[in-house]
Amino acid sequence: MTGPFRQALDNITRVRGVRGAMLVAGEDGLIVAESLMEGVRGNAVAALAASLAKRFRQAMESAVGGIPHFLHLQGDGGTLVVVPAPDGVLVVAVGEPHMNVGLVRLEMLRAAEVVT
Repeated sequence: MTGPFRQALDNITRVRGVRGAMLVAGEDGLIVAESLMEGVRGNAVAALAASLAKRFRQAMESAVGGIPHFLHLQGDGGTLVVVPAPDGVLVVAVGEPHMNVGLVRLEMLRAAEVVT
């Protein structure tokens, strides 16, 4: 993984409660770069994030004519956050339910700028 990508992902994973961060190809769900804690199933998270981002984009385009800029799914056992970056890449973070989503979002937006 190149230096800028590693630094961008490390900045996301430094936020308390984050268990991993990835850059994912939005079209096929393949991992471009990752920084994951042990026990995080990266391939499954990447596939889920890509599928959800694609479906939400289609729904938003049909309903209101726009594209989503931030997806946040929260469950009892964890949180998934997705930020689209240019060229179809997704910045994905997975974490604990109590993680600071606002701070994670800021770091993810910075990471999306690095991807360009």
